Amino acid sequence: MTTELRVLQPSEWNQWFSSLELAFGGAEEPAEQREQYQSVTEYERSIGIWDGDDVVATAGAFSFRVAVPGGTLVPAAGVTMVSVASTHRRRGLLTSMMRRQLDDVRALGEPLALLTASEPAIYGRFGYGAATRQMSLAIDTDRVRLSVPEGTDEVRLRYAKKDEAVAACESVYARLVPGRPGTPAHGPGWERKPLIDPESSRAGGSALQCLLAERDGKLVGYANYHIKPEWDDAGPKGRVVVSDLAALDPAAYAALWQFVFAIDLTSTVEARNRPADDAVLHLVSDVRRCDIRLRDSLHVRLVDVGAALEARAYRGPLDVVFEVEDAFCPWNAGRWRLTADAKGGASCKRTEDAADLALSVRELGSAYLGGEALSSLALAGRVRELRAGAVAEASAAFLSDVAPWLPRGF
Repeated sequence: MTTELRVLQPSEWNQWFSSLELAFGGAEEPAEQREQYQSVTEYERSIGIWDGDDVVATAGAFSFRVAVPGGTLVPAAGVTMVSVASTHRRRGLLTSMMRRQLDDVRALGEPLALLTASEPAIYGRFGYGAATRQMSLAIDTDRVRLSVPEGTDEVRLRYAKKDEAVAACESVYARLVPGRPGTPAHGPGWERKPLIDPESSRAGGSALQCLLAERDGKLVGYANYHIKPEWDDAGPKGRVVVSDLAALDPAAYAALWQFVFAIDLTSTVEARNRPADDAVLHLVSDVRRCDIRLRDSLHVRLVDVGAALEARAYRGPLDVVFEVEDAFCPWNAGRWRLTADAKGGASCKRTEDAADLALSVRELGSAYLGGEALSSLALAGRVRELRAGAVAEASAAFLSDVAPWLPRGF
């Protein structure tokens, strides 16, 4: 077998993307979704492996800035479109693409790489750690009631057509980005993605319905959802499937949830991607009837340990030396002294001082956004304490006030 790894050319996109679709089961993406993917493809960051005339592996990256604890937006590579043809598995093709990609990310000066994993077990060996979780809900609205804050009734709700909703949703999303670690700030073309609504993806539901929340004529939130009609001998039992809901204040947030709870002919509200600390859990009368489930979402890889750890804020003063293991990106391996002051400013430099904690870059990736505690990783044996008290000190400093979350995939 003679294969060639090279950068994707625009004329090769259709073949490249079709190879990706085949690796994920063969179903073709709807035309509008496919066109959106092509419009945001960064060709200089997209690679493939060819075996003769055939594309047998793909990988790409998007140039994002992602929110980290403290609200800073840090340059990051959004790794995507990764596939290897079934005919070419276990030949090192994925490893060669990960090697090329992380070398390129480092050369671009981006301290972080991000991805969502179809199979999470794959990416740990390349230094990615699961850093955010997403919560899914299926709320029994026949039995669950909402307790809403003062001012909820002052929020005006109205339907919007798709063209208006695209700009409105993006304006709210952009204002919320710095406040939630893990949220990417998107470039042009990404605002369309959340409202792409092919009939093939509705699973029997309605067309996407877009709802805007306003107060005193100003936009304060939105919700996008489908309705799936269902009936039995006792009558209607439809489902409201919320794909996206966000607001700028508690009253607007409650008003949007109150609306979807009360839609006629429905008895369940489903939401498949919410933050683990979603405020709706404090509005409902019975959290046990919300069918809560958690799963991994965003995986983080520190490409430049020093720059990454300096870019985020910490919850208090910290002075700790990490012994970092990183076989795949050896420039990160060794000892790093991280110091942070009471205002959140940080410095992370090479040191010869004795280490306080030993861990791999994967664990640093998991803890980086403040959602996974270093103390929990230590209990699992994945962080070793070399100085008494160091785990507790570092764990407390790393945690985020709000749970990190990836609101929209890429």
